[in-house]
Amino acid sequence: MMNCKSNSQLDFRKAIPTVLTLLLLTIATSPTANGFIPSAASSPRVSALVSPNSKSPNVRVVSFIKTNHAVEEKADTRNPLKQAYRIYTGYAERLWKETDPKARSKIANDKVAQTARDMHHVLTSEHETISSSSSSDGDKKRLEASAELLKACESLLSTLDETPEASTPEASTEVATIEEPKAQPAKKEKKQRSILFGAVMGAVVACWVFSGNYIFTGLFCLMTILGQLEYYRMIMNTGVFPARRISVIGATSTFLTALFAPDLHQLVLPMFGTWAMIWKLTMRRKIATIPEIATTFTGMFYLGYVPSFWVRIRTIGAGAMMEPTRLFPATLAMRTFLEQKFGFLVPKLLVHSPITSGSVFIFWSWISLAFSDVGAYFVGRKFGKTKLGAISPAAGTTSPNKSVEGVIGGCVASALLSIAGAWAQKWPYFFITGALHGTILGLLGLIGDLTASMLKRDAGLKDFGDLLPEHGGIMDRVDSFVWTAPYSWLVCAYIIPALKAWAGTP
Repeated sequence: MMNCKSNSQLDFRKAIPTVLTLLLLTIATSPTANGFIPSAASSPRVSALVSPNSKSPNVRVVSFIKTNHAVEEKADTRNPLKQAYRIYTGYAERLWKETDPKARSKIANDKVAQTARDMHHVLTSEHETISSSSSSDGDKKRLEASAELLKACESLLSTLDETPEASTPEASTEVATIEEPKAQPAKKEKKQRSILFGAVMGAVVACWVFSGNYIFTGLFCLMTILGQLEYYRMIMNTGVFPARRISVIGATSTFLTALFAPDLHQLVLPMFGTWAMIWKLTMRRKIATIPEIATTFTGMFYLGYVPSFWVRIRTIGAGAMMEPTRLFPATLAMRTFLEQKFGFLVPKLLVHSPITSGSVFIFWSWISLAFSDVGAYFVGRKFGKTKLGAISPAAGTTSPNKSVEGVIGGCVASALLSIAGAWAQKWPYFFITGALHGTILGLLGLIGDLTASMLKRDAGLKDFGDLLPEHGGIMDRVDSFVWTAPYSWLVCAYIIPALKAWAGTP
């Protein structure tokens, strides 16, 4: 067994976060990765350049300035840090604008207007029916009442049509982005690009896992902010408005607490739940509804507290407490090379415990979940004959394309990868423990997928967002990883150490 304090392992810990972080930034922000980053040539400033051949000195000055701006923009597209910053901030700003009070007012006005139109249609039909019937005193009173209600509906509709929120193009565009799905490209091209993009994302996630506790948690917080805003926008589409700021702050706080104060981790959710209720009771002008309260708590729980257990897992077995895996000696040459070539690029203050027992556990668990989706897709496509609705009507209605054979194929693929991970991590009875772990991961990943599909179906959305072309938003990519986090914490922190102690293995 390799000593966990050896120089080779220390070199590995210093070198690997540098290279992985660089690879993460380079791949994730490559301008040719998926074609969703606009080039400098498509910028309005570049397309509006005045011809430099003009004789006017002022025109030449303006053209020179705009050309310099175009050169700066083109240089920025080659900078991965600026590229990533622009993508993230642009998407976050758009989500924030689409969930601000103006957007909420527009959605509320649209729902009120639709109700008024329905009522107007019913009253019009009733008015015509009463007019053509006998002219008794009761019918006359009903006719007068329906006429007054018709006028009230027409007045309400005219008032709603004149509101700025209803007539502003920006507001209508914002709501359109919530309700209307994007047109899909050709099927063959989509499949090829999706497979390639999935492979790239897999490499990026692997780099993220081994980037250190601080970087791992920081990126989790950034993803949670986007996921919370996507969730909030989805809930708004149903006419419910939870506490947006409290939900975002509460969700991100669970990740930070899991890293810096794990003993207080379980207190974050009830504390922010109390804060949300205090705000709703003291700052709101009307009584909060049950859906508003429930969706606020659900956002913090589903997208904050539950997945934050991945951060707690990553901190397990840091430093001298870590047991080297069976693959550590095979990477000695690579670790030495990476440390010599790239070890000076990343400040050591940003890298805290890049390699831990928990990070290795996360790596194999996430690979198992990824291959569970792959196995379910190919097996279900080739052999899927029994729809999931045959054994669970609710699940079948939520996701009509899923089959029982696909679920079995996904669990088998996940089990095979987990067996390999159990062997590498020196689990006792690795064949049995790995197979069980992979099967449970596959089933919990399916539950996460169905949970996200259920939310989208109720909100009338195809995807949570459009950050990743053909893959939706953040929540569309992490739905399978949510409910697996608490179970994985239980396995990594308690079950495996107990099995090792019982089997007498170190």
